[in-house]
Amino acid sequence: MTTLAHIRRVIGSRPGVVDHDPAARPAAVAVILHEDQDGISALFIKRAEQLGDPWSGQIAFPGGRFEVGDADLLSTAIREAREETGIDLKEAEQLGALDDVNPRSPHLPPIFVRPFVFALSRRPPHTNSPAEVQRSFWIPFKTLIDPATSTQITMTLRGIPRTFTAYKVEGEVIWGMTERIVRLFLERITA
Repeated sequence: MTTLAHIRRVIGSRPGVVDHDPAARPAAVAVILHEDQDGISALFIKRAEQLGDPWSGQIAFPGGRFEVGDADLLSTAIREAREETGIDLKEAEQLGALDDVNPRSPHLPPIFVRPFVFALSRRPPHTNSPAEVQRSFWIPFKTLIDPATSTQITMTLRGIPRTFTAYKVEGEVIWGMTERIVRLFLERITA
């Protein structure tokens, strides 16, 4: 089983790959980890349903777009986690960044997402912003690496059926950029 010490070593061994269209709008997410006697878990959110939001209602990591007051994308991830879940990551251990992720659909806004990985020594209470988050919950890594959790889903987007790799966990489906971040992260720490 993967430990926080192992993740710290692997993520710290190389910076995330910066790979995006210079015209794309920057965004960041916080991959928040906690280790206890059952292993490592990550915090996920279910985004609030909002008209016009292409990621409305999806399972995601806390995060959002870079804003003018943010010093850098790390600051964006910290600010967004606090705004969405009430968790203050300023005192958390910052383990590093993962590779940039870009949407694969031409129908989505031109953005790129930089995932930052944090470790918490304890699970703090989280208070979700109702305007942004329906709920937040921890998923153990042992659940995410279980082959029974990984699946294919078919969704009709703009009238066209498309099949995606996804995780089915706790009655929720993790797909899209979040699924890609999870998969890339798990591949990196288990290689």
